Amino acid sequence: MAQKHLVLFDFDGTLTRKDTLFAFIRFYHGTFRFLLGFAWLTPVMVLYMTKLIRNDRAKEIVLKHFFGNVPVTRLRTKGIEFATTVVPNLLREQGLALLKDYKQKQYDIAVVSASPEDWVGPWCAQWQIRCLATQLETRDNLLTGKIKGQNCFGEEKARRIREAYDLAGYDRIIAYGDSRGDREMLALATDPHYRSIV
Repeated sequence: MAQKHLVLFDFDGTLTRKDTLFAFIRFYHGTFRFLLGFAWLTPVMVLYMTKLIRNDRAKEIVLKHFFGNVPVTRLRTKGIEFATTVVPNLLREQGLALLKDYKQKQYDIAVVSASPEDWVGPWCAQWQIRCLATQLETRDNLLTGKIKGQNCFGEEKARRIREAYDLAGYDRIIAYGDSRGDREMLALATDPHYRSIV
């Protein structure tokens, strides 16, 4: 019987060279509103960098500021556009080569990301791979600025993976990550790779 392989990729900083949330905000709002918004949000960023507020709380404050009351259809349209026109220029060549190799070998592949599925999902769909990413809360077809459920970070990454896959059914689990938010995902792997894609 052929061996089963599962490959898990973090997205931001692993497959891409930078955080796509910030890149998407700039793409969506333009450079001026991006810079103005983060100037206003500087106290929040300082609290996050000094670990005085949690990752998910800081993210919700940023999301509410930039996307609160934005129509869902508009965000999704811009997410698809971003995934097809901007993300390709942010990808690491080595990461893309690995992805192509694993696809050719017909391994099961998932991208597990703290970034919203609104642009990570369309990018994954192009590659016909699974997307496990943060979901954004909506009400009356508008974004609330809050995260639906949990931010796909840390233990939530591991929980989402276990929910999506029967890990005991795999002979080999390969995982790639680059930050503390990937530790729990890497701990699930038989072959963990930390900051190995450059």
